[in-house]
This record gives sequence, C-alpha cells and structure tokens, in this order.
Amino acid sequence: MRYAILVCGPAGAGKSTFCTALQTHMQTVKRTSHLFNLDPAADPGSFEYEPAIDIRDLISLEDVMEELGFGPNGGLIYCFEYLLQNMDWLDEELGDYDNDYIIIDCPGQIELYTHHPLLPTLMSHLSRLGIRLCGVYLLDSQFMEDRYKYFSGVMSAMSAMVNFSVPWINIMSKMDLVSGDARNGVKGRRDVARFLDPDPFLIQSAPGQPTSTEEQNPRFHHLNEAIVQLVWGSFW
Repeated sequence: MRYAILVCGPAGAGKSTFCTALQTHMQTVKRTSHLFNLDPAADPGSFEYEPAIDIRDLISLEDVMEELGFGPNGGLIYCFEYLLQNMDWLDEELGDYDNDYIIIDCPGQIELYTHHPLLPTLMSHLSRLGIRLCGVYLLDSQFMEDRYKYFSGVMSAMSAMVNFSVPWINIMSKMDLVSGDARNGVKGRRDVARFLDPDPFLIQSAPGQPTSTEEQNPRFHHLNEAIVQLVWGSFW
C-alpha cells in the first residue's frame, strides 16, 4: 500500500521546509519516502533533497510563459491542465514506488486549493491508483498578529479542506517568528491558544482597538461580521 501527503498552503508558509523536515524524519525512522515536486515554478536550488518526481521534467512555468506568452497565474493553470492531459507520464513515474511514502510539495497559489478542480482531479486519480491520501495546510503564524489576515487564512484553509475531502491537518508554521508579546507570558500563551482553537467571533472583538481597521472603514468590519455569522451558522 502506498501513502501520500499533500503539503498545501500559501506562498511563503514554509511548505518546502516542512517537506524537508518530514523527509528527514522518515529517514530517521527507517521509512522509505520520496519527494514529489508539484510546483512547475519551483527554484531548483530550493530543495535540500532531490525530488524523485518533478513536474518540471514534464512542463515548467518558465517554458510556458516564454513560449505561449502567459502570465504567472495563467501559466500555472496551463501547466496543471497539461499534467492532467498526460497522466500516463505520472503513472509511469509513480510505478517504481511501491509501499512507499510520497511527500507532495504543492505550489503556493491559493486559487488551486479553493476553487479550481485541478488538484482534486489529480487526487482522485492518485486514489484510483491505490494511493492513500491525506493533506496538511500550512498557515504562517504571523497571521495571528492581524486578526483579519488570520481569518482570511482560516477561510482559505477551510475551503481547501472542503474541496479536497481527505483526512486533513491544519498547521500554524513559523511560530518562532511570532513577536515576543504574542508568545510570552500567561496572556500571550492564552492568546495563542485562542487562535489554535478557532473562535469565529474572534474577529468581532476588534472594535475596542484604536488602531483597528474597522474604525478606518466601518463597512469592512460589517462585512467581516456577516462572514462570521455565516460560518458560525453553517459549521457550529
């Protein structure tokens, strides 16, 4: 039985670092694992471990932009559409790995997780090959310092989780970069715990802050309140 983990999240959330740490752990516990780079725009020097499977061997974003004149986002969508049209290439690449653990490093474009069917279609194909899938979504913990940015990130993670419909874990990454005030002391630890246990009404506690965004634009705060009520009514 083969297993695979899909490592998702916005650009800069630490996906490649997570993949490296997971592969190092696999080596430590004597478990065979392989890195699958699914980002056609990845920098070749960004991997500590050489990918065993690399979408850039099939198609790269640089070539698409140069030859077809697409922009970065349109080119990325084209690369995934091309991959789905050439799944025999992927089947051949995966054929050599039986009873192994595959770590799939995904691109950082949020639209691939939230409203495009490309990745869910790919995951369905992997499932048909007998690969058991799970997913992780990395969110930069510095988002906790801006409750509106944090809420946006949580909504993106929830969209991906609903879209993929596989066993799922959301991870706050880069905790070492969160400001000391947010981490230290009893109040700091309590605040961090509140973000780790999502409270949809967290975003409504901002009005007392003199520098809060909604005082500059009340309509923005009212919009967020409406979204909170929708999420609360749908999932709680």
